Amino acid sequence: MEKLNRQWLLKDRPQGSVGPEHFELAQSPMPEPDLASGQVLVKTLMLGFDPAMRGWLVDEPSYLPPVAVGEPMRASGVGQVVQSDNNTLPVGTLIQGLINWQEYSIGDPAGLIPPAPLPAGTPPELALSVFGGTSLTAYFGLLDVGQPKSGETVLVSGAAGATGSVVAQIARLKGCRVVGIAGSSEKCEWLSTTCKLDAVIDYKSENLQQRIGELCPSGVDIFFDNVGGTTLEAGIAHMADFGRIVLCGAISNYNDTTPQPGPRNLMLLVSRRIRMQGFIMLDFLDRTQEAIDALTDWVLAGEIAWRVDEQEGFDNIPATLQRLFNGSNVGKQVLKLAEPQ
Repeated sequence: MEKLNRQWLLKDRPQGSVGPEHFELAQSPMPEPDLASGQVLVKTLMLGFDPAMRGWLVDEPSYLPPVAVGEPMRASGVGQVVQSDNNTLPVGTLIQGLINWQEYSIGDPAGLIPPAPLPAGTPPELALSVFGGTSLTAYFGLLDVGQPKSGETVLVSGAAGATGSVVAQIARLKGCRVVGIAGSSEKCEWLSTTCKLDAVIDYKSENLQQRIGELCPSGVDIFFDNVGGTTLEAGIAHMADFGRIVLCGAISNYNDTTPQPGPRNLMLLVSRRIRMQGFIMLDFLDRTQEAIDALTDWVLAGEIAWRVDEQEGFDNIPATLQRLFNGSNVGKQVLKLAEPQ
């Protein structure tokens, strides 16, 4: 009997909140890699989930083409090579890359994001969390775009998330005073006690504008924003002269049916000579090893804390994406499908 490949396909484009109803379970023939060209067949072990995935469902030009209706949902993941004639990716190798919501996929060394072997002994959940794309985003976004200097004040929104928490801790390691914004007392406690931030604001129970002013009386030198909307507006209001705003994401807007109006105080960028810049991690792919080496040193030294929210089961994939937007997840969201063999 022919072995089939289970997939979750995009059924239709969400208008507003994304949910399991926007995907459908399908079976297709097992993919056949072109072994002569170096392609390999990969069994999916674990999937990663990020807010950016919501943007990939919008039918508009972006840094990656939108996921097409009827195609497997795009996702990062860790897999194991099960068929190969590639000496650098032999059978049994654990790899990381774009695997998508499917049990088997083709790893193409000539693809946009080639499959990369995991360092020996690296568990899949760590490859997707503290050593994964969210941490690389934090590293390059803060250090290259934000350009922190010792003694500066850094404000981080979405500070308890997989990206924001690493941003905040790298800023602390660079000698900055760090203020985080999060959405629960439990998240704020973790940021204060475990991540060792200087101050934390619970935006759900505190006045955000007032608390930023109280905690940053001399202004914010770097604002690393993962949230957008009114949070971005509040950050702009408290920027210091010649401050830098790093635009990483806008999770507060991703499920909107109509665009939110932009921040009403953009003229402050002129009067205070503020630089506001967006970026994507793909711009820094050639420097991935640099970031991994630095993160490894910090992790081994106990200087960076992280959390992983692990779900299980192929049937639970669409519901796991929804966890990112309803506040259910704590830390990096992953889902396990299988153990390495």
